[in-house]
Amino acid sequence: MTRASVIISCRAAFARFVLRRFIPLRTVALVLQPATFIHRPDNDTYPPMKISPSLPLWSIASPILGWLVYAVNGLQPGGWFVALLVVGLMASVLAAVYHAEVVAHKVGEPFGTLVLALAVTLIEVALIVSLMLAGGEATTGLARDTVFAAIMIILNGIVGICLLVGASQHREQSFGQHGVSASLATLAAIAVLTLVLPNYTLTKIGPYYSASQLAFIAVISLVLYGTFVLVQTVRHRDYFLPPNAAGDAEAHAEPPSNKVAIFAAVLLLACLGAVVLLAKALAPTLEAGLDNLGAPKSVVGIIIAAIVLLPEGLAAVRAARANRLQTSLNLAIGSALASIGLTIPAVAVVSLATGWTLSLGLDVKSTVLLMLSFIVAGFSLSTGRTTVMQGMVHLVIFAVYLFTTIVP
Repeated sequence: MTRASVIISCRAAFARFVLRRFIPLRTVALVLQPATFIHRPDNDTYPPMKISPSLPLWSIASPILGWLVYAVNGLQPGGWFVALLVVGLMASVLAAVYHAEVVAHKVGEPFGTLVLALAVTLIEVALIVSLMLAGGEATTGLARDTVFAAIMIILNGIVGICLLVGASQHREQSFGQHGVSASLATLAAIAVLTLVLPNYTLTKIGPYYSASQLAFIAVISLVLYGTFVLVQTVRHRDYFLPPNAAGDAEAHAEPPSNKVAIFAAVLLLACLGAVVLLAKALAPTLEAGLDNLGAPKSVVGIIIAAIVLLPEGLAAVRAARANRLQTSLNLAIGSALASIGLTIPAVAVVSLATGWTLSLGLDVKSTVLLMLSFIVAGFSLSTGRTTVMQGMVHLVIFAVYLFTTIVP
């Protein structure tokens, strides 16, 4: 045996002695375990959503609080009670969107974003109709202001924040062009027909439609929105699914049970009822406060749209941060479509039933901003990829809209 062989044998024996004497066998097994068994999450993803087997207490208490606050308001407790009305309204809105998300997760994509958009739109319609019934003919432009505000908030504010936050987190994001293009085309058609065309009709000088024209446009809006829902949920459902849907941990999280989903649907209806009643109770105070501040009446529409869209906007931003831009855009643009596609027919029915004149046409400044928003959205969402540049452009347009509304 050579000297080198002796040295190697001694080193091997010493190594075996150390492993057996000082290191537990279990630790050695873990160290020698293949690396393929060790899972490390990707830095560009977020932990999957955890679905609770039962609804959280705050989501159950919120509609109860809303109804109780409205009941006590009938006793006319005083001006200080307005703060509780606002708290009850916000709690009911947040709870309504939460329960809509539970139901949406049960039915799956793209039905999930559709359920959430419809729930938010029902809240918006309830607010508008309740304020119109409370304010009478003085609120003829409320529906126009609210729908226009919803489009601008979604198309520039929410989409801009989503693109900026998502690109800041992931540098560049991708989405399916087919679904977004169909959404934008439908939204642009309904918006122009309902908010721009009334200024140029001859049967009745704008910004108004005649009774027959208003009924026709209401039907057209429902037809376009119904066709979009058919395309989104049945005929071309894959256009609206995320490109990496198969590997999306959150999309494949375990859905809630039937019992939880049904309970959430019942609480959703309770929340919507509370929103309607609380908005009607707050209407006089809101209008008086804006009159004292000298703010334009269109600010009321912005406030309504902002209250309704806040929870859904947060959900869209969260999806963009998690690199699920397709879901984010489905939420945002789908809400704008549901807002204008369902709100206009609803207020048209109220207008035709009560005989009130409904003012729908936008002024020149608002028309320019609306056209600019659609042109920019068409360019920024035409490639299927986005960066911080597109997000910043949308946010600048949104800032201009807010500033020129307050300082016309």
